[in-house]
Amino acid sequence: MQLYGNLSPAAASFILVLFCLYLGLYFALFAFLVSLSQRATGSTVWTLALTPMLWVAVELARAHVTSFPWNQMGDSQIDNLLLTRLAPWTGAYGISFVLIAGNCAIASFFLFREWRARLIPPLLAILLAAGLWQGYAMQVPEETTNAIAVLLQPNLNVAGVLWGGGEFDKQMQHFAALSEEVCNPYYSGLPLHQKTEIQPDCKPLRPAINLIVWPESPAPFEDGDARFRHWISALAEDAHAPMIVGDIAIDRATGQSRPAMYNSASFVAPDGTFIGRYDKMHLVPFGEYTPFPQLLSFAGSLTDQVGHMTPGKQRVIFAADGHRYGVFICYESIFADEVRQFVKLGADVLVNISDDGWYGDTSAPWQHLNMSRMRAIENDRWLLVDTNSGVTAVINPQGQVVQSSPRHAETSLAAHFNYVSRETFYTRHGDWLAWLCAIIAIVLAVDGAIQNNYRPGTKIYYQD
Repeated sequence: MQLYGNLSPAAASFILVLFCLYLGLYFALFAFLVSLSQRATGSTVWTLALTPMLWVAVELARAHVTSFPWNQMGDSQIDNLLLTRLAPWTGAYGISFVLIAGNCAIASFFLFREWRARLIPPLLAILLAAGLWQGYAMQVPEETTNAIAVLLQPNLNVAGVLWGGGEFDKQMQHFAALSEEVCNPYYSGLPLHQKTEIQPDCKPLRPAINLIVWPESPAPFEDGDARFRHWISALAEDAHAPMIVGDIAIDRATGQSRPAMYNSASFVAPDGTFIGRYDKMHLVPFGEYTPFPQLLSFAGSLTDQVGHMTPGKQRVIFAADGHRYGVFICYESIFADEVRQFVKLGADVLVNISDDGWYGDTSAPWQHLNMSRMRAIENDRWLLVDTNSGVTAVINPQGQVVQSSPRHAETSLAAHFNYVSRETFYTRHGDWLAWLCAIIAIVLAVDGAIQNNYRPGTKIYYQD
């Protein structure tokens, strides 16, 4: 907020405190729902059994009410092969449910003196574990790759670049050359854990390119710029490959006082024709727009680096060479129910373009990547993550990072992937578990709210 938003330390600190208080409200809501559940059921045992549903209901509210489902509890288990088997059925919410249920089973030993009450949660936990183990034992289809996408990582300064004179053409020529390079070194997993890069052997035959992707970036790329279109069309024709390119689209015919500006991904056919674009629908608050601008006018400068964006109106699928691509931009990857819509529309591979340079060298780029990995598992799709400065990566349908580029490097990644047509239960039915939990939570809250006191006969046990 200070470095890129030009806010004073006092204003930045004030916004940070407000943000922490806002997130803290959800923990308060969860505790309040547990209290109302106790009042509604009149039973500590039933309250403990219902607690996982209350937690999931609160996570759903965080995703849909205030639109910030960052780091849901289920995302913490992205490398747990056993628990992630739930994601194609329940989404990340099912994993959150299991984690809270496990904690409740442990808590039961401290809350209850009667042995029968103590046995109920552990027995449920054993049954749940048995079901998970059965899922683990199921055969996972072996993933093969038969396509290559070149993911450009330009590593541009997130503060913005100005290419005057002939610099624009020079940079475009350089990026075009990188975009046809299929022999750059890469890591065979996360760059965080790798020490040695792999140098692919591209001899004697140079593999064909099936797709070229350029990320969201601070480059001065505008959808309507003739020079930009010329270079992109020439590259697509030369590579005989379709392209997905992050750019800015400006609509001056909106009837508003200022033109509408969109954070977009342009779709280019192998013959160089611009065939459409996707406009980012879920914008970043305080990054691409200021919510409640009259009330929070002091924070308006936060969007100065990017501009005041307009949200897109519909999801678009890009079809080329018999394949269909679902493209979502940056922050949209944390919204599971929205990403699955691309697969429902027919996408047989997912592409996420992003500029994570704003995060610096914090944990945020890794958190963002892990949430994207969960989207691959939920929808059983290969996911190509192309970023400005890293982490640029290839994620298989099991959520594993199979290739990645070094961070803060100007490079390109020859991403090996495959097209998948099968659909998961979660893709078809979405957040069914979370909505079921929300309905139960609402019923308990209403019932508990109308109880003036705990019901007669309620027994509350305390640990000595």
